[in-house]
Amino acid sequence: MLTERQRMILNAIVDDYIRSAEPVGSRSISKRGGVGFSPATIRNEMADLEDLGFLEQPHTSAGRVPSTKGYRYYVDHLVKLGEVSEQELERIRHFMADKMNQMEQVIQHAATILSNLTNYTSIVLGPETFNNSLKHFQLVPLNESTAVAIIVTNTGHVENRTVSIPGGVDMSEIEKVTRILNEKLVGVPFSRLRSRLYTEVGQELGRYVSHYEEFLDVLGNVLAGEQDHRVFVSGTSNMLIQPEFKDVEKVKTLLDLFDEQPALIKLVSANPGIQVKIGSENDHEAINNCSLITATYSIAGQSLGTIGILGPTRMEYGKVISLLDVLSKDMAVMYGKWYK
Repeated sequence: MLTERQRMILNAIVDDYIRSAEPVGSRSISKRGGVGFSPATIRNEMADLEDLGFLEQPHTSAGRVPSTKGYRYYVDHLVKLGEVSEQELERIRHFMADKMNQMEQVIQHAATILSNLTNYTSIVLGPETFNNSLKHFQLVPLNESTAVAIIVTNTGHVENRTVSIPGGVDMSEIEKVTRILNEKLVGVPFSRLRSRLYTEVGQELGRYVSHYEEFLDVLGNVLAGEQDHRVFVSGTSNMLIQPEFKDVEKVKTLLDLFDEQPALIKLVSANPGIQVKIGSENDHEAINNCSLITATYSIAGQSLGTIGILGPTRMEYGKVISLLDVLSKDMAVMYGKWYK
């Protein structure tokens, strides 16, 4: 249990280090307004905080920097949530007012806004597969052998894919395929589409459509592609401006991680609410020197996806947490309108 004076000194060190990225000395803390302690007293407390594992001293003659334990205590007990400025709120409102009718547009725009507002790297994970369902399906013939399959999801995402039409199928049969799929599959989650397609839908197609087995294979491949997660990363270059990432190899490891979508999905997928992982608390070695703050957005208690900010452990935690809180709630409202 830290004393009130130790809490004040730790808070001051974290705040100063976030701003300067330089080790903090006792003299600079003593000059802060309202401190009221001599540099010698502060030095003694800093030594105790270092012994307790809350601070580290990079060099013998240098000041102290927060450790992972120190940041964790700061986030859990000391951080003051930053106010989201009117200008920042206006940018978020403008984003929500844009007539974006596709899931990718929302996710990509949200990622861009977060990276611009924070100067860190943002990662946005779109609605999870089990929440996505079919809203409408259309099959539009282009010629005797090809057609365009148009898939609309409950999140507003529209996908167009060119498919091959089995030989000997006429226009009336294509219309029947479209009608049957909309009758049987609208509202079914994509995670269950294939099983439904090859059971009751297949039986129905067998009654009205010739070459229905070939049609099933075509439709199965088209609908299976909708199960991918959609991940957008923005502001990767922001890592390069942080003093902590002057090491080229360290940056390369991070950039490689951004190309590994499965690892990225696992990293960002989080428990409901706002989660803060600092340094070695993260599950991937590439970000053991970073902090990752994530917030889920949900409807009626059901998680849809995650938005996250990745940056140095010397992060503006209060500001980032506040921005994620605002944006995650607004994204939930937007998706809620689509789900109605």
